[in-house]
Amino acid sequence: MKWLNNIPMRRKLTVVILMTCSSVLLLACGILAVYQILDYRKMVARDLSVLAEVMAQNTQGAIAFDDQSQAQETLAALRSEPSVAGACIYDDHGVVFATYLDPGRHIRLPGHPRNDGVKFEADGLMVFHPIFLNNKRLGTLFIQYDLTGLHDRILLFGGIAALVLIGSCLVAWLLSALLQKPVSGPILNLADTVQLIAEREDYSIRAPCSGDNEVARLAKSFNRLVAGIEERDRTLRSSNEALQGEITERKAANDRVHSQLTRLEMLNRITRAIGERQDLRSIFQVVIRTLEDHLPLDFCCVALYRPEENVVVVTSVGVRSEAMAMELALTEKSVVPIDQNGLSQCVQGRLVYESDIRGSEFPFPKRLAGGGLAAMVAAPLLVESQVFGVLVAGRRQPDSFSSGECEFLRQLSEHVALAAHQAQIYTALQQAYDDLRQTQQAVMQQERLRALGQMASGVAHDINNAISPVALYTESLLENEPNLSPRARNYLETIQHAIEDVTHTVARMREFYRQRDTQLALVPLQLSPLVQQAADISRARWSDMPQQRGVSVEMKMELAPELPAVMGIESEIREALVNLIFNAVDAMPTGGSITLRTRMVAPPPDSNGSRGSVAIEVVDTGVGMDEDTRRRCLEPFFTTKGDRGTGLGLAMVYGTIQRLNAGIEIDSVLGKGTTMRLCFPIPHAQGGGPRPSAGRFSIPSRQRILIVDDDPLLIKSLRDALETDGHIVTPANGGQAGIDTFQSAQAAGEIFDVVITDLGMPNVDGRRVATAIKHASHSTPVIMLTGWGQRLNTEGDIPPCVDQVLSKPPKLKELREALAQCVQHQNQL
Repeated sequence: MKWLNNIPMRRKLTVVILMTCSSVLLLACGILAVYQILDYRKMVARDLSVLAEVMAQNTQGAIAFDDQSQAQETLAALRSEPSVAGACIYDDHGVVFATYLDPGRHIRLPGHPRNDGVKFEADGLMVFHPIFLNNKRLGTLFIQYDLTGLHDRILLFGGIAALVLIGSCLVAWLLSALLQKPVSGPILNLADTVQLIAEREDYSIRAPCSGDNEVARLAKSFNRLVAGIEERDRTLRSSNEALQGEITERKAANDRVHSQLTRLEMLNRITRAIGERQDLRSIFQVVIRTLEDHLPLDFCCVALYRPEENVVVVTSVGVRSEAMAMELALTEKSVVPIDQNGLSQCVQGRLVYESDIRGSEFPFPKRLAGGGLAAMVAAPLLVESQVFGVLVAGRRQPDSFSSGECEFLRQLSEHVALAAHQAQIYTALQQAYDDLRQTQQAVMQQERLRALGQMASGVAHDINNAISPVALYTESLLENEPNLSPRARNYLETIQHAIEDVTHTVARMREFYRQRDTQLALVPLQLSPLVQQAADISRARWSDMPQQRGVSVEMKMELAPELPAVMGIESEIREALVNLIFNAVDAMPTGGSITLRTRMVAPPPDSNGSRGSVAIEVVDTGVGMDEDTRRRCLEPFFTTKGDRGTGLGLAMVYGTIQRLNAGIEIDSVLGKGTTMRLCFPIPHAQGGGPRPSAGRFSIPSRQRILIVDDDPLLIKSLRDALETDGHIVTPANGGQAGIDTFQSAQAAGEIFDVVITDLGMPNVDGRRVATAIKHASHSTPVIMLTGWGQRLNTEGDIPPCVDQVLSKPPKLKELREALAQCVQHQNQL
């Protein structure tokens, strides 16, 4: 009964008295009610048993003579009993013989008799009484008695009990109100005294006490207790007043120390964060975000100072300050002029704090005040006595920045300035390093190209000597054998194309690092036939050889018809395409498809009158290249094929494209394939006809020719070709042998009409041979046949005693033209 603890004492006593009286009366009424109910049930059962006995005797004859109407009339006499709801008679077989039902009630009679006796059930009181005649049971009488009378009696008794209970409680309440005052009064007075002392905290108040009972003794004891507390309170108050000042001072000092430690921790955290970053924007964003979250600030930004323009440019704005920055027009890259106060002092290296800028007339503080800010701090970003930026912080409340926060912002600006300066130095060093690395790469690539050119120059002579006989015999067979089969002639023409390609290759191996050779004569070309020729020449590489390994490579042609002609060299373009096809095959170790495509490329919008270009694309479905490989694949000696590659294929293609003023593009996706694209510009004026000839000449015959060379195979092939034209040829193996042969013939009166000599020979080279010939016979023409022929003509380094220079491998047409010019020159002399 916790609810009793929360009510006043007077009510509590009244409630206790009322509950006690009510409980006693309820218990007494309950006992009487139970007794009345039990007595009434016993009386009703007795009366019903008597009625059943009388009705059983009255119906004996009707049942015995099976007179249902008589039995029915006998049961109808029960109408005089209002409490009888119904009755029926069962014969000895348990079948209903006669019934009686009260018209005002709706009951359901049992279908068969039950055990004899009186029973109280929910429907009322039921009695089953046997009917005997001469000790023979004729049937059973059933009577159902309505207990409405019992209920009415209970209600009447309950009403009387309620009136008695209410009256008793009213009397008890009046008596308790009069008699509880002597008990509750002193206790309530003591409680009021305690409450008054607690509210006023005045321990001089005393509780009234009279008499010598328990409550009076309690009040006296309480008064003594309060007197002691009053004395101790006076002592504590004096001590507390002495300590309060010290506590207040210590608390203020502790708050200052805590704030300083918090700001130092924030400064340390910001310093660590910006120390890990190397770009200005990231450094400024970390600083601003930390200040907005932990200082906190309503507005924060960083602006860089431009002294030459006397402005600051907003570089970074806080995330929470973006809305206000839009309103104040202080978004990133906004230019703010330096005013005469605030910013002007800040860019001179001084911290500026404006406690209330709402009345300021200067432009920048006035702009901040227009956005709702009232206090502003501007801290300079100072490095080596030079201000390069300003940190601006603002709050909406005036006088909202403490001296500690201003000092913190000043220290933070120094750290930020140092980190920003280091970031600028790092950026400058990184840029310098990148420039140096690019320069080194360019120098290294140039050195590689130069080394490759020097290597090529060293082997060009030997290669040209080796293929010269093949070139001479091939050209001689094509020219002098009319009965060759088409197949044989096709083979010889293919050999001739291959020789020309090799010739140009060895010439370019030492020259491809140059922009362009002046001796290259570009002629109009159709690219689609060259693509087809390159595919035919390389068929063994992309068809037969992969099939031997069980790999299938499919070649697809997408050649555009009627493409405009471009300027170039047929052999070089064909060789470049062959190299690209070889690389495409190597990039597909498990097979795939190669697509050779020619198409027009429209000029860009800002092409300044360009007619566009013709593109050749070599597309494979191979392994592809990553970005680093794609960037370096054109470098000489760079290869991804291991020992199988030399790293010169794409470098030579690149050199060829550079010399032809064309472009190369590489598109590659790792795992999906590569597209190599060669773009040849379309010239404005094209010469569609054949190249003009140098002029008609007659082939001289019966010339006495001295051939000086150290390669016997070349001497033999050159002798056979010249003798086929009807010349008389004398060979000499080596430079000294050539000089001796010429002098011996001159002494014998057999003058040579022409001398053909090599340049590079052991002991006595071609220059000394030419000089000796000219000294012996000034009018004898000297033709120098050498692998460095193009370089000598291009660089103007023709020896002084040499009349003409031809390149190896020699061509019959060029050789005959040179002999004709020599004969013509001799005739003019």
